[in-house]
Amino acid sequence: MNPSLKYISAMVLFAAATIVAPKFALPVQAADYVIDHKGAHASINFKIKHLGYSWLTGRFDKFNGSFSFDEKNLNASKIMVIIDTNSVNSNHAERDKHLRSADFLEVSKFPTAQFESSKITSKGQGKAVVAGKLTLHGVTRDIVIEVQHIGGGKDPWGGFRQGFSGTTRIALADYGIKKNLGPASKELELSLHIEGVRQ
Repeated sequence: MNPSLKYISAMVLFAAATIVAPKFALPVQAADYVIDHKGAHASINFKIKHLGYSWLTGRFDKFNGSFSFDEKNLNASKIMVIIDTNSVNSNHAERDKHLRSADFLEVSKFPTAQFESSKITSKGQGKAVVAGKLTLHGVTRDIVIEVQHIGGGKDPWGGFRQGFSGTTRIALADYGIKKNLGPASKELELSLHIEGVRQ
């Protein structure tokens, strides 16, 4: 083949590759993280009004979960958390026994609660809205969590971490918890403080 034709053919092939290749490029993968509950760098807390005069606070001591995070494409991000409902802790043994009973969490029948995201939408400045399904007391409902990215980076042990906090409110009756605590105590506020270690 004429050298000039070889050069032209090569240039045509290069141009075609440049146009076509991006269509077949692999998408950027979100990084996977495991929530660091063992190191007590994560917590799931709740509070509810007591008689409308003060806040009763508590937490779940046992839970696990994971999340995927892509800072440049939050649509590729997701989170799942599983809570051991028997681990409820309001710093009062008799009250915790009542919370585990059929009046509230009914842990003998529903030993776990679970949240799994379905969509994450950025609000800018490190804030996002996480939509998903919360299963509690055998009932699954859609909820929305307001989330703030706290920060991320290398840790002293050679790993890489990301941290977030989030809040949401749920109505107890929506989850089949019908115990009447008074008009000021129909809703519960959940707060999550999550730190994950990249895998």
